[in-house]
Amino acid sequence: MKTALTIAGSDSCGGAGIQADIKTMMANGLYAMSAITALTAQNTTGVTSILNADSKFLGEELDAVFTDIYPDAVKIGMVSESDLIRIIASKLRQYNAKNIVVDPVMVATSGAKLISDDAIDTLKQELFSLADVLTPNIPEAEVLTGRTISNAEEMIDAAKMISETYNCAVLCKGGHTINDANDLLYVNNTYRWFYGKRIQNPNTHGTGCTLSSAIASNLAKGFDLETSVCRAKDYISGALSAMLDLGKGSGPMDHGFAIDNIYTKEADI
Repeated sequence: MKTALTIAGSDSCGGAGIQADIKTMMANGLYAMSAITALTAQNTTGVTSILNADSKFLGEELDAVFTDIYPDAVKIGMVSESDLIRIIASKLRQYNAKNIVVDPVMVATSGAKLISDDAIDTLKQELFSLADVLTPNIPEAEVLTGRTISNAEEMIDAAKMISETYNCAVLCKGGHTINDANDLLYVNNTYRWFYGKRIQNPNTHGTGCTLSSAIASNLAKGFDLETSVCRAKDYISGALSAMLDLGKGSGPMDHGFAIDNIYTKEADI
């Protein structure tokens, strides 16, 4: 079985962060491992509190994983402080990590800010250059480029700028005011649009975490980047189309929509 490591924050309601990553990786046929960067008190209506991990402890989490079950891919999500970002970058270099997917999480679906301003600079300096692919949404791409993105051409320009600055592939995700579910992959001076069908589902909590984890899962299994993105988009479309409806706010997706076996059956009452 292929393996993947998620380095991210915990979501107590289970729709995003570490919990979404593990569900996604398992649903895509991988053995999932985790290094937790922060605990969040969070539900579908918002984030009420964040408790960051100690950087020394995070380093020990990463040592424990890499020295025993070496991951075939690494997904990095919410990291809100500079010292945590530096230890992650150091460990990725130390262990020569491969298939690194960085989701530059800055703002939750609910609108809560999840990263300090100085940590954004550290992300750029320390982590982005190690990534095989970055997966910013439009608001995050605007932060990274300092540009407003309001149409497809500006989306291409932003992805090109990010890719050339950090020497990595960039998947710029639509869905925030333009292009609905259409995502743009920019790599090696070329780009490709991945067109997604619009799904009328307001429950989109954890979509960014889920997509990046699905990409990492497919890279771990040996698919090339374009195929991994295509398969990941198909997976997230299925999870949204299942129309799970939980919570009072923007609810989670059904990560296990395709899991159907004797262990998922409910009791006959």
